[in-house]
Amino acid sequence: MLFEKVILKVFSKFESVRWAYQYKLYRQKYDLSKSFRFNGKEIVLYGEGKIIIGENTYIGSYSSIQSVEGCVVEIGSNCKISHYVKIYTKSYDSSKIILGDIEGGESLGNVKIGSNCWIGAGVFIKEGVTIGDNCVIAANTVVYKDIPDGSVVSSSKLHTIKSSKLNYSETKRKANQSEE
Repeated sequence: MLFEKVILKVFSKFESVRWAYQYKLYRQKYDLSKSFRFNGKEIVLYGEGKIIIGENTYIGSYSSIQSVEGCVVEIGSNCKISHYVKIYTKSYDSSKIILGDIEGGESLGNVKIGSNCWIGAGVFIKEGVTIGDNCVIAANTVVYKDIPDGSVVSSSKLHTIKSSKLNYSETKRKANQSEE
């Protein structure tokens, strides 16, 4: 029993060192601000495209960002991206593949997430999507179309729960005034 605990501790340490090294490599390859945080383990960034992430943003465990050559994923400042989030710049139209058109049906597009956004756990963001500033995307939502500034959206139908034109700076200023 003691031997098993020691072995688990050793493997756990090796795993955390491995991911720390991988995150260092991501910082060299992509344009990640110094204050960007990998907030967990097994976060994967891949592809030959560009990934640009702003100040004070973090991404949670088991999330992945794909940016294929010629595409850009841009994430603004002060964003909170939860666990198991998937962001892709390339996909395929499965109906064309089923019909035998293996070469066709490829869909490419940049992804842009504005500043001050909360992306809930399990969200899937498809290629070609822009999410505005000050948005909340509820857990397990599939984002397949653009989301305007100040929106709160939920479900695979992208039902807008609330849309507000308040911006982060204005909200923060009002909060600071009420504290005084």
